[in-house]
Amino acid sequence: MTPSAPQPPKEPLALPGGWRGIVKDWSSDHEAFQVSWGKAMMWIFLLSDTFIFSCFLTSYMTVRMSTTAPWPDTSKVFGLKIGSVDVPLLLIAIMTFILITSSGTMAMAVNFAYRRNRKRTALLMLATALLGVSFVSMQAVEWTKLILHEGIRPWGNPLGAAQFGACFFMITGFHGAHVTIGVIYLLTVARKVLRGDYEVRGNYQIVEIAGLYWHFVDLVWVFIFALFYLW
Repeated sequence: MTPSAPQPPKEPLALPGGWRGIVKDWSSDHEAFQVSWGKAMMWIFLLSDTFIFSCFLTSYMTVRMSTTAPWPDTSKVFGLKIGSVDVPLLLIAIMTFILITSSGTMAMAVNFAYRRNRKRTALLMLATALLGVSFVSMQAVEWTKLILHEGIRPWGNPLGAAQFGACFFMITGFHGAHVTIGVIYLLTVARKVLRGDYEVRGNYQIVEIAGLYWHFVDLVWVFIFALFYLW
């Protein structure tokens, strides 16, 4: 049997000119340095965000070590009373547990995404988003307690060093905004997964990219928990 002649290589599709061409090229998911553009851009974004959080935490430690006023005891400020017993850092411990659990559900969602199991992927992403909502809700309770009951403000603090309020609201508020954006991101991707949009494209990498963002948010909270609440 005569072997078939080799097929000539396909010519690359012509891209439109101007901004439409740039958008179409970047959204075509071509690889750069053996990494897709989507994943590469997420890593670049997370790197820039790492610098911002590092600046916040470094500034906090500088203020903490340089202030002459007494720094409030965080174990008491963020404690809760169960009956007649004061439990230090109870709410913060629950919030930390919730975020760590959400990392596990997100990792399982990525696993099922590459198995092309749309239903389980979407359900696990929804569970991750629900845990994120729980975290932000508890943070709102924490803020309400400090503002209304303790009288702590970004510009003042009746419990000690005035810088305490500014550091707390800046760091936890910026992180809470990231969690809120992450929840919206996860819900959007989960809806598209359940609808079968990525099945048509044959590429579920967007779930992994969303997972990178969520794991980063969880990791940052570990540093905030260690440096702000435990120190």
